[in-house]
Amino acid sequence: MIDRANIGTTYREALKRYRPRDERPLPEPGIDDEKLLNKFHPDHIAESLTTLKVGINRGDPCHRQLADLLQSDSRINEADLAGAATVETDVLVIGGGGAGCTAALIAQQQGARVILATKLRLGDSNTVMAEGGIQASINKDDSPQFHYNDTIKAGHHQSVPDLVSQLVLDGPDVIRWLIQQGMQFDLDEFGDLLTRRAGGTSADRICFYRDYTGLEMMRVLREAVHNSNIDVWDYCPTVELLGDDLGGCSGAVISSLKNRKYIQVNAKAVIIATGGIGRMHLNGFPTSNHFGATGDGLILAYRMGAALRDLDSFQYHPTGLAHPFHLAGSLITEGVRSCGTYLLNSKGERFVDELSARDIVAASVIRECREGRGIVTDDNNCGVWLDIPGLELRQPGILQQRFPKLMRLGEKAEIDLTKKPLLIYPTLHYQNGGVVINENCETSIPGLFCTGEVTGGIHGRNRIMGNALLEIISFGRKAGMAAAQRRKKKRSSQLSIEHLNQLRRELTNMGLSMETEGPLLFPEYAKFDLDSDYAGLRRNRGSTS
Repeated sequence: MIDRANIGTTYREALKRYRPRDERPLPEPGIDDEKLLNKFHPDHIAESLTTLKVGINRGDPCHRQLADLLQSDSRINEADLAGAATVETDVLVIGGGGAGCTAALIAQQQGARVILATKLRLGDSNTVMAEGGIQASINKDDSPQFHYNDTIKAGHHQSVPDLVSQLVLDGPDVIRWLIQQGMQFDLDEFGDLLTRRAGGTSADRICFYRDYTGLEMMRVLREAVHNSNIDVWDYCPTVELLGDDLGGCSGAVISSLKNRKYIQVNAKAVIIATGGIGRMHLNGFPTSNHFGATGDGLILAYRMGAALRDLDSFQYHPTGLAHPFHLAGSLITEGVRSCGTYLLNSKGERFVDELSARDIVAASVIRECREGRGIVTDDNNCGVWLDIPGLELRQPGILQQRFPKLMRLGEKAEIDLTKKPLLIYPTLHYQNGGVVINENCETSIPGLFCTGEVTGGIHGRNRIMGNALLEIISFGRKAGMAAAQRRKKKRSSQLSIEHLNQLRRELTNMGLSMETEGPLLFPEYAKFDLDSDYAGLRRNRGSTS
């Protein structure tokens, strides 16, 4: 856990001093962005990084916690598959969030038989927690070129240009497609889509529905899946991929949590859409991610030999709730800042342009706390003010009209947001890197496709608000189409988990521990014995669950 602050103003004292104001001036430019990030952003904590010793990315820098799982042993052996039932399908989709549902829908519409296996329930994902909106260059003073430029710049010029081009050109059509599925967006008095600006962008490009855009998106995708012929398997995490004698991927081993049995799914194409990694709590940070976000897809793909990238780059959203403690990490949408909310230190001063790129704002918040200008609670958490009463003062009624989810968060925290500011601190939010893909979501392993947050290359080393929801639809559709096309060409082959023998040899040769098993599946603090849905789940090798 990083040290938030050694000194600062107490929460009670800072609250006594606080007064909402009509205007507060922007600060003078201080330390340049590169120095700020190097000194304060969590990606640059040297002791958190290591070098991978096995696999295709050996020699690359990686966060230690992630490296431990990428270099872990499998949860299964050949013996575990001896009595496993075998199911055949054309396309297996692993993950039931926005990207997985979109890929499954498109593959099924192309005539493929589709199984969608998800760790929790269909829709339990980071998609439902995306509040701010979705990027699309639909306004007359905007263009895909501007959107491209903003994305490349925010990602520190580390994005794959062809992937970004595809993303931004898809924007308007993605919005049309979502509306056709039944998704609602906020409209102006003329019936046109309302838009607002995201941090680090040059135009108003965010389309949104209140402050729960992702929840509304997941609603229509979930309904579409349930109204299709897609075979949905809830509470069925994937514990291993199946290789074939052609060097490709042709299925997976699924663990049925309800039946406590393994199932072998043979497929002509596999799509991984497992989302992010927040529940690993890198560097001890709280997270905005859903309960199942434990990086499973990265471990499964890497073990098969798929190349990864940017394993040392993660997004810490600037405005995670820091008080009260039981709600720590809860996301407060960037849409609040795009409407004009200020960030204030303990002196009541603005210290950053609130619509800078997310990594800059997050590092600036950490700097204020580390240098003694933060606000410290009784339980020794530190943060800065999100000046929501000031926004309501400048734009009366905006909270009820645009941010009903935020108002409910205030009620849960027992804070009147029209009178008291919220204490915020960065929360682990997004996995910038991931599996390397091409424009059709193909990995370096034939038959294995990846889409959504599990992939890398689109956002570079920092993502701008709204590009995640755009990505899961844009690339989810492409993954579904490409996987459905592959089923027509794939001939039958012999399946195995032979790649695990290679993994174990490498681990042994490098002297790495065989005690850690992956994927993690659930956070270490999960209490399955208190939850009937997971009754009897055992983590050790040789388990039948």
